[in-house]
Amino acid sequence: MGKIGGFLEYAREIASRRPVRQRIRNWDEFQLPMSPEKLKLQGARCMDCGVPFCHYGSQVAGMTSGCPVYNLIPEFNDLVYRGLWKEALERLLKTNNFPEFTGRICPAPCEGSCVLGINDQPVAIKMIEQALADRGFEEGWIKPGPLKRRTGRKVAIVGSGPAGLACAAQLNYAGHSMTVFERADRPGGLLMYGIPNMKLDKKIVERRIRLMEAEGIRFVMNTEVGKDYPAPRLIKEFDAVVLCGGATKPRNLSIPGRELDGIHFAMDFLKQNTQHVLDGGEGPRISAAGKEVVVIGGGDTGTDCVATSIRHGCRSMRQLEILPKPSSERPADNPWPEWPKTLRTDYGQEEAADLFGRDPRDYCVTAKAFAGDQAGRVQDVLTVCVEWKRDEKGRFAPVEIAGTEKVHSAQLVLLAMGFLGPEDTLLEGLAIERDERSNVKVASGKYGTNHPSVFAAGDMRRGQSLVVWAIHEGRGAAAECDEFLKGLSNGPSAGKEGSTQTSST
Repeated sequence: MGKIGGFLEYAREIASRRPVRQRIRNWDEFQLPMSPEKLKLQGARCMDCGVPFCHYGSQVAGMTSGCPVYNLIPEFNDLVYRGLWKEALERLLKTNNFPEFTGRICPAPCEGSCVLGINDQPVAIKMIEQALADRGFEEGWIKPGPLKRRTGRKVAIVGSGPAGLACAAQLNYAGHSMTVFERADRPGGLLMYGIPNMKLDKKIVERRIRLMEAEGIRFVMNTEVGKDYPAPRLIKEFDAVVLCGGATKPRNLSIPGRELDGIHFAMDFLKQNTQHVLDGGEGPRISAAGKEVVVIGGGDTGTDCVATSIRHGCRSMRQLEILPKPSSERPADNPWPEWPKTLRTDYGQEEAADLFGRDPRDYCVTAKAFAGDQAGRVQDVLTVCVEWKRDEKGRFAPVEIAGTEKVHSAQLVLLAMGFLGPEDTLLEGLAIERDERSNVKVASGKYGTNHPSVFAAGDMRRGQSLVVWAIHEGRGAAAECDEFLKGLSNGPSAGKEGSTQTSST
């Protein structure tokens, strides 16, 4: 715990953000660091709660509660309060391979299940986690781990997103020779091209990749397994394969006018923009500059589309959300330690409200059709309001409200409605069985597929989820794969220390 009674003395405080009108001029991270003195006081708020729900991740009422990688949160909060930063970082690295990522982009389900949150503001866990990781790199505490004697076994990881990176790091720590395949031109998967630079600076991702390379992990870029590299070849050349390709098949919106130019999937828009930020040159092909933009879908991806469009210089912004507007207070049917279903205003909505005078989100609204001009470019979005009613099977479903149709002018429409599952080529090439949701089929709590030397982890196995769950999955698959290769596993389990070491100086 932190300080006895500290939660009674100190209020929750989170890091400040750069002013909206300043930060929208560039792609730099918008969150400002907090001083060690203030972080110490935030660590002091961690209470002696007896049973800390924060550090055990599980699904409660269909939502994540607690930390999926089982971070030792009360321990590192206490150490930060006592000024023992390096020791706090060592606790964090025992369970989390990449705290510099989760400290920035995780929605912090640990805070949603913080015991203090029952009747007060929870401990600022996520902010402390980021500060620990950043200080670890600044002080030189985080460095490549010592290379152990190799086992002589070779493992291929397909996909270099958070699941693939975590799996590769853990299996490398166990002594296996690791090769990570990535179809893009840079490693990182979702971390590199799915999340904008102002939320996760790509230098942070590149720094981690360089560290992993120094630890002996090999990255093969611009190679799509199943197309550029025959899938059966993996089985011949490697002793084991772990599939971490993600759930990258976007959910489409099949309504009249979908074929018009100017309607794009969110990830195509975000990837092009990040490539432009990294490579320079002419602007991205999909640009929001000077356009009226409609984003269809909420969540983090929708927010990222809003913020990216604003930095392009869009003329207006509207975000359509089919779900009802959440309440400002935790509903009675949403008790702790469930994830609180409350209204949140993320950085993109904050920026839109500052620029255009209103929160861009319209709730209980769906797009009904698109209309275009004579050149075949999208010009308008026809919307209708919905109400949620139970169907004949007792499930809630949206029902259109007659007479609520509206037309919104738009020259760019971005579809941010989530993902349906993994793509087919690789899985078909390896004859991998799928479940009813099209994800890789595995036994409950396991990572092995119908092929004895092939494993799966991350969104490809569990469906679209959080980055922190992907790290959990990568670590779990590594433990199972290691056991397959050795006949036992005493290294890379979900609760064991990962590959990155802190220095002894």
